[in-house]
Amino acid sequence: MSLASLSASVTAIAQGVRDGEAAVFAAARQSLAAIARQEPAIRAWSHVLPVAALERMEPERHAAGALAGVPIGIKDVIDVADMPTGFGAPALTAGKAAFDACSVGMLRAAGAIPVGKTVTAEFAFRTPGPTRNPHALAHTPGGSSSGSAAAVAAGMVPAALGTQTGGSMIRPAAYCGVVGFKPSVGRVFRDGMKLTCESLDTIGWYANSVADAQAIADVLVGGVDSDGAEKRRLTIAVQLGNPKAGLCAESRAEIERARAVLAAHEVQCVTVEAENETALLLQAHDVIMHYEFARSLAPVLERQGHALSEALRQAVAHGLAIGAGQYQEMREVQAALRHGWGALYGGADLVLTPSTPAPAPHGLEHTGDASYNKIWSVLGWPCLHLPTGFSRTGLPLGMQLVGNLGEDLALLAAGRKLHHLLKQQGE
Repeated sequence: MSLASLSASVTAIAQGVRDGEAAVFAAARQSLAAIARQEPAIRAWSHVLPVAALERMEPERHAAGALAGVPIGIKDVIDVADMPTGFGAPALTAGKAAFDACSVGMLRAAGAIPVGKTVTAEFAFRTPGPTRNPHALAHTPGGSSSGSAAAVAAGMVPAALGTQTGGSMIRPAAYCGVVGFKPSVGRVFRDGMKLTCESLDTIGWYANSVADAQAIADVLVGGVDSDGAEKRRLTIAVQLGNPKAGLCAESRAEIERARAVLAAHEVQCVTVEAENETALLLQAHDVIMHYEFARSLAPVLERQGHALSEALRQAVAHGLAIGAGQYQEMREVQAALRHGWGALYGGADLVLTPSTPAPAPHGLEHTGDASYNKIWSVLGWPCLHLPTGFSRTGLPLGMQLVGNLGEDLALLAAGRKLHHLLKQQGE
């Protein structure tokens, strides 16, 4: 199966449209054709824009801007005007959204063309949708942003929005072998997204390169943050330990290879042990996530509980049993450590850490292990998955870089340079 049906990058598509060298809807048509060819095997979409709908769009609205003419997928917990939002719950009746979510509206204003809604796990939680991993159809693509990651990996779209509460952006990026970016909490507007966890949920995106992820960040994140890491020798804290997950030999070897490559390019890598803090943050994530998830989904359960999975109903019951005192205690842990970069990592610019314990596991009944993602979600720090190689069986390998709160653009800039080094050495 080809994984490069839509080979042009986000930046190349937009430049071609702005320069008049490509028709405004050319890439969108190519995207819809790629979806039609590959969707029966990948099953990444819950709704696809009809080809005829392109004829009703106004070309001038998409002929300019940073993302002119760029087709993009939208996770099915984020509203797109005139498309159904189904939340990955097939038994629910999905009504068409009246308006774009804020993030979708910003993309559209920059010239992008939403071509459909991508499959999500049920209410972005645990029960997987039908999506397959494009690299190995019998292996999970991860969750909950499975459709978005798989659609980019399969070449159906050059970019797609997802969300992360625990590991829902970074894990699918790792399993499907694409770049995945989760911004700092609160950095991207969430209006028009179904919130399930108020203090954790974050909108992110997938692309085939860090440069393309930066192009989308220019639209959705914007602003300026610290660029100090660009002006001096980088120091990276390498954190491998996790009390909830063991790192497989191939994933460990890939990170050790990365350390050697970075050291050869004068990047200082310092091993950091933070198992006590990691254990506390994993506990905080479990309490905060279940407490907030339960209260967000309780009204849905009350009205249409019959349409929801047993796993989701159990999660709501578990969360409702958590007391406000325990929740507040874990929110205080979250707040105390969220601004504790200096105490944990001293003078380091970034953290290098696994994205997952191992490549995508076999089977489609579970979305994989998020132990290496949850602590960064509860901290709210920005994360960038870099695909760097393949396992002996042909499954993607990679790692994530983590930045300090609010330093999203600096993380992307450093990640672009480092990814180039790591991919060069890995080829």
